[in-house]
Amino acid sequence: MFRDVSSCNTYNYGDALYWDSRYIQEAGGAFDWYQRYSSLRPFVRRYVPTSSRVLMVGCGNALMSEDMVKDGYEDIMNIDISSVAIEMMRRKYEFVPQLKLLWIKVWHHVSISLSKVAGFLLQMLMKLNFFVVSESLLMSCSKFDLGTLDSLMCGTDAPISASRMLGEVSRLLKPGGTYMLITYGDPSARMPHLNRPAYGWNIFLYNLPRPDFKRPGGCSSTKSYLEPIPITEKGLLPVDFVLEDPDSHFIYVCKKMDDTELRNIPTYPLTSEIL
Repeated sequence: MFRDVSSCNTYNYGDALYWDSRYIQEAGGAFDWYQRYSSLRPFVRRYVPTSSRVLMVGCGNALMSEDMVKDGYEDIMNIDISSVAIEMMRRKYEFVPQLKLLWIKVWHHVSISLSKVAGFLLQMLMKLNFFVVSESLLMSCSKFDLGTLDSLMCGTDAPISASRMLGEVSRLLKPGGTYMLITYGDPSARMPHLNRPAYGWNIFLYNLPRPDFKRPGGCSSTKSYLEPIPITEKGLLPVDFVLEDPDSHFIYVCKKMDDTELRNIPTYPLTSEIL
């Protein structure tokens, strides 16, 4: 069985102590993983009303929640397994009532199944309209079998773990709500896990270059990043699609359909190449 190891590395993202130590060393700074809110704003504003209740999982010390409040969002719950990050954020946003913070405690040397941990965390999705996920942020729980797809794909039981977590997201997300996934994983590695009839999601795919990406020779691009990318019947990128930035990020916007919208949607089989 092959794993998607494109985002795996030697850092111990599954250890809360790693993150506590890192935030102590980087005290006073802030770091947004993958993309800044300014780049994500067109997608967030398109799919998420400012009146939505938002759950930001693995908030760390990123500025995205703060920027969303400045942009008009009024109810954002931020959770993280690092007590240091949560305490830093709590002091910083003491007088910002739109931002709520919660430390999710994990216990070392205790074996906890993904379904139990995912169920505990994702119960907070109840009655929420929006669930935003940056895969790098959620890696922090991978040691306890909870994380987003980048981290889950590093495990030997990757397909099972991904299925359990996404099943919980779908089960608890309200019809009309949005699950936004920001990842390095292209459709060949992500769509077989995301696009299952049982989840009831209508999926829109986008691609964004890294914030610091510079085109060769200073050339400009006429490509619109705000238009969804059409995918083939097998869930792949079109053969003529060219990634300007080989290390760009994919954005999967998964909208939970209601009963009147549910219909036959294509499925993409899991193969050994993406397991």
